[in-house]
Amino acid sequence: MDADVLALIRRSVPRLSAAEGRVAETILGDPTLVVDLAINDLAKLCRTSLSTVARFAQSLGFSGYRELRVAVARAVTLAQAQQARFSLDNTAIDQDDEPSVVAAKIAAQEIDAIEKTALGLDGPTLDRVARAVVAARHIDILGQAASSLTAQDLQQKLVRIGCSASHSPDPHLALTTASLRTKDDVVIAVSHGGETAETVCAFEVARDAGALAVAITSVNDSTLALAADVVLLTHASESPFRMAAMSSRIAQLALVDILFVRVVQHRGEPVAIPLQLTRDAALGRPVPGR
Repeated sequence: MDADVLALIRRSVPRLSAAEGRVAETILGDPTLVVDLAINDLAKLCRTSLSTVARFAQSLGFSGYRELRVAVARAVTLAQAQQARFSLDNTAIDQDDEPSVVAAKIAAQEIDAIEKTALGLDGPTLDRVARAVVAARHIDILGQAASSLTAQDLQQKLVRIGCSASHSPDPHLALTTASLRTKDDVVIAVSHGGETAETVCAFEVARDAGALAVAITSVNDSTLALAADVVLLTHASESPFRMAAMSSRIAQLALVDILFVRVVQHRGEPVAIPLQLTRDAALGRPVPGR
């Protein structure tokens, strides 16, 4: 949770009361305030009560304000370190930024997404998915638009080590193949916001058919996540200049790489041979014995 507490607060705003909303907006407006303010000082600043601040912290999953304060402090420290690394005052892209500044800000945002995703991963959950993939008869990988690129990347990786895995960007084909899954199969759905209707629909069909349903998303209470048996969370905040998925895609690809390595480790057998065979085939070299 510490890895992306500010994003968690941002997502919570629509469901908060007016008083709790003031607490959230104050923290998001200047997270450094929380580092220095005691609970009674923050309550006065937000024109609310101590109990409201405590209730706000607990609604996010923290035991109380002290734990929330520590998490925000860590997030602030990480953000400041990231900005200092690239000599930036902030990482928000402005209309008038020069090319070198745009490059530095994009790099900072994407490094931040990878770090937060890696730090936020739950090891036992990751290994549950890796073991299921190793044991699966077949793995369906779902994703639309930018998330389709991540789905294709995972499918390509798994196929190259001999796993039976498929991905179709056609939502109707994805839906029909999902209906054929059984308890021996795994379905993995990729969606940054977790609300892509075509992905959610095929995901639920495969889950209802018996497949272990794994969601890769950044929103833990999204429709996709709530429909899943297992959730692997990414952490990425897109720029206001988001013309395409950027940080979210990088976070997804990092998570897929981590999952793939764990799959290889859990297989307990060499993958050099299938990797070499697929490489030779792609290069047009003769396949031994054929």
